[in-house]
Amino acid sequence: MLSREYLREHADAYRLVLKNRGTNVDLERFLDLDAERRRTIAQVEALKAQRNTATQEIANLKKNKQDASAQIEAMKGAGDEIKRLDERLAAIEADLRNVELYFPNVPHESVPVGSDETHNRVDRTWGARPAFSFTPKAHWDIGEALGILDFERATKITGARFSILSGAGAKLNRALINFMLDVHEQQGYVEVVPPFMVNADSLRGTGQLPKFEEDLFKLTDRDYYLIPTAEVPVTNLHRDEILDAAALPRLYTAYSPCFRSEAGSYGKDTRGLIRQHQFEKVEIVKFTTPETSWEEHEKLTADAEAVLQALGLHYRVVTLSTGDMGFTAAKTYDLEVWLPGQETYREISSCSNFLDFQARRANIRYRTAEKRTGFVHTLNGSGLPIGRTLVAILENYQNEDGSVRVPEALRPYMKGVAIIARS
Repeated sequence: MLSREYLREHADAYRLVLKNRGTNVDLERFLDLDAERRRTIAQVEALKAQRNTATQEIANLKKNKQDASAQIEAMKGAGDEIKRLDERLAAIEADLRNVELYFPNVPHESVPVGSDETHNRVDRTWGARPAFSFTPKAHWDIGEALGILDFERATKITGARFSILSGAGAKLNRALINFMLDVHEQQGYVEVVPPFMVNADSLRGTGQLPKFEEDLFKLTDRDYYLIPTAEVPVTNLHRDEILDAAALPRLYTAYSPCFRSEAGSYGKDTRGLIRQHQFEKVEIVKFTTPETSWEEHEKLTADAEAVLQALGLHYRVVTLSTGDMGFTAAKTYDLEVWLPGQETYREISSCSNFLDFQARRANIRYRTAEKRTGFVHTLNGSGLPIGRTLVAILENYQNEDGSVRVPEALRPYMKGVAIIARS
């Protein structure tokens, strides 16, 4: 959420932001409501002052045994009008809240302007693409041939966009979770195990509600949703709290299953593990002061990159354009891993700085030693999605005979297993 002062005082600048983001929201309605709210508050304050004056006059008249009926009637009329205006103020506030929850964040000046992913900027690459003496296969062919990946039975059990990992595939999945959590713990993140269901307030706090409700899975008998990412419960750890500025930044990491309906991606990535309704991730989240958030954004991105580097996976770092960036972000780096079986780069992590956008929605503040308060800045990144990392390993470490080498960093977590082969 953006401050009302910013929207009021920089309306023209924000109109350009909306154009660059390709977003259509009702800024004019917000400005009209905001102006009416301020006028109404002024009216209420004037009436309260009038009522206070009348109260004093009535007291003086009664003290002098004089008739105060006219003043009493005037005070009653002022009270009735104050009640009516207070009700109108509550309605205006509700309308304002509903409108402003749809306003996207303001991109940082370093974000490339463009309508879609074709305007993203490749900033750097790490490692080299693996060379093969044979035509590399896609992960679904590798996994099914090894007997560690089963889509058909998952579809029977549940439906499309689900999968089953078994045997060495399940062990590799578990190894990745433990490995990533260990890496982030060594980087200074505190591991938490949050709830995997959250209420609507939590989703509003991080920006999934109300704009992206169609992408969520909701329980039918209560106000609970399955989480789309651990970002939601972890960020809401400190909702409605004031943090000690001296204790910032606070760093958290969490493993969780994630659930997304993928409502806007019909027909995309229908094969394999790239776009599933249920998947797993290790998430990293930071709470910082405004003065350090951009430095911490670079560090957070490097922390996610460290996982890919330890696994020896070639990737590139991309700055998303204004039209491709998420609704809540001020700047996002995507880490895109190379998938030789598909001959393309695929996003494997998004590392975003939200500035105070989420903190305003979730009311997360900090207090300095001088008793100055402000909204924290929040940041998060995938460190990494387990399924997509498993995909990258299967495709980058495949052998011509169909077996897959286990990256050395994972072998201690696989009890020394170096090769996954058909048993």
